[in-house]
Amino acid sequence: MKTKVLLLLSFVFVVKMNAQETTVIIPNERDSRVITTGVPFLLITSDARAAAMGDMGVATSVDAFSQQWNPAKYAFSETKSGVGVSYTPYLSKLVNDIFLGNLTYFNRIDDRSAFAASLKYFSLGDIEFRENEFVNALIQRPNEFTLDASYALRLSPEFAMSVAMRYMRSDLKLSGLGGDATAASTFGVDISGFYQSEEEAYTDFNGRWRMGFAIQNIGPKFSYEEGGVENFQPTNLRLGAGFDFIFDDYNKIAVTAEVAKLLVPTPPKLGTEIVFEDNNDNGTYDEDDGDVLISETNNVIYEGQSQDVGFLAGMFQSFGDAPGGFSEEIKEFTYSLGAEYVYQDSFAFRTGYFNESEEKGARKFFALGAGFKANVVNIDLSYLFSASKVQSPLENTLRFSLTFNIGAGEYREY
Repeated sequence: MKTKVLLLLSFVFVVKMNAQETTVIIPNERDSRVITTGVPFLLITSDARAAAMGDMGVATSVDAFSQQWNPAKYAFSETKSGVGVSYTPYLSKLVNDIFLGNLTYFNRIDDRSAFAASLKYFSLGDIEFRENEFVNALIQRPNEFTLDASYALRLSPEFAMSVAMRYMRSDLKLSGLGGDATAASTFGVDISGFYQSEEEAYTDFNGRWRMGFAIQNIGPKFSYEEGGVENFQPTNLRLGAGFDFIFDDYNKIAVTAEVAKLLVPTPPKLGTEIVFEDNNDNGTYDEDDGDVLISETNNVIYEGQSQDVGFLAGMFQSFGDAPGGFSEEIKEFTYSLGAEYVYQDSFAFRTGYFNESEEKGARKFFALGAGFKANVVNIDLSYLFSASKVQSPLENTLRFSLTFNIGAGEYREY
């Protein structure tokens, strides 16, 4: 009997000694592939002309709202200076007090240089707090805004570059909920360039090429609360090119294409790391088969790279860190196609299309718009039609822009 007991204990001991300590990571079932940033309202198009052409503006011809897209275009303005005002309702199907407003001023200093400044304001409407029905409501108005200034310099007759500085403030925390209600703030820099060729004669029309680039919102990460999660700014790369078909003094058609990419690290695929004694030596954890759990750690990177890097490292990392490799990196680019017909510099009709991958946000829409010029005033309108299963907050929204031109025709470029 003693012999049998000793043999049994020896057998158990051998199994324990041979059991392998194994580590596996079980991927999370639902991992978001959408890149998120702080102050995302900076990616909302505020002016009606750009919205009507599919949210583009880095390579279109200069207008008062070039500050939001490519301030280098101001160096090619034929107008001495101008003021632009725009209004964009947001989530208009649900509420009537959320909106994005923009005020821009530019001035072409001389033949080579120009400066501009703008204010962009995003209001989330009124939010009421009541302790009970007998107490007057406490009204909170969360909002975000940016102030920026730019300087453009013409480096050659056909090419200009610009630098812009931007201050951002996000006041989204509600004091009625207690805790720290201090607004978050940070700063960013834009670098952009614009090329516009001389007018060239072709067989049946004259033409002019346009090209532009911009790297927007280059700046440090920031947190909405002390000791909280640090957020990347919506650092954005834009590249675009276009061509003007100039048929005569009255008719012109401009076509433009643009691509954009957030220079922000892609969220990695996360999983749960399990360390266990694999008594079956099959590499799979199964408690019913006698495997013994040693430790369990959530949110471990399964594929991809960590987002815990500085903003400059994150910009370079963003070109090659997608867990799905090159095919996923390509999906992180959005593209826009737009066209604008102008008659006698007094009336314009515009249309555009915007596309984003289903896995990266699924924004897809068509847009229409028109512009009217009367003396020194330009009025622009745009309307958006969603083409995605995901409903757009701007769907069926009419946007307005108003421009006052001062010193129109003071400079001649063509």
